[in-house]
Amino acid sequence: NFEREWKKVPFLVLDGAMGTELAARGFDTDDALWSAKALFEQPALICAIHAAYYAVGADISTSASYQATVEGFEKKGFDRKEAKELMLRSVKLTREARDAVAKMRAANLPHPMVAASIGPYGAYLSDGSEYRGDYNLSADEFKAFHESRIRAVLDGGAALLAIETMPSFNETKAICGLLEQ
Repeated sequence: NFEREWKKVPFLVLDGAMGTELAARGFDTDDALWSAKALFEQPALICAIHAAYYAVGADISTSASYQATVEGFEKKGFDRKEAKELMLRSVKLTREARDAVAKMRAANLPHPMVAASIGPYGAYLSDGSEYRGDYNLSADEFKAFHESRIRAVLDGGAALLAIETMPSFNETKAICGLLEQ
């Protein structure tokens, strides 16, 4: 389906930054969860930002799940089920915004897509190591950490995964192994 719809399009327009836009609209992202905090504090704002990106021509918008993890939400007091629901919400909000704006899209353009952002383990640590990669887990630990997140966003209806800012080669290899499964 992807190839059939998108093959005729010479380029794709991606959305812009979620955290930067949240901050520009007055939302405080100074938190271990960064932009994922808005999933439970101001989900309508996330939806509005996605809608704005789609309205100006984005073909793909990326969910506010870069720093979202079950473990991170549990640290904020959510139980495991609620944490997984927040992961699903990140994609649901993106899909809602897309669907609201897609009907205004030119008829000759393919339906816009939703990508789910998957940040590195270091983003969960919220100590800057997401840029350095100076954390060390085994391949199995990396897989266990990322598997529930990836499953949740795919269950939420993401068409693509945006696996972002992976400074650890071992983590990248573990995720590739997980995706092969």
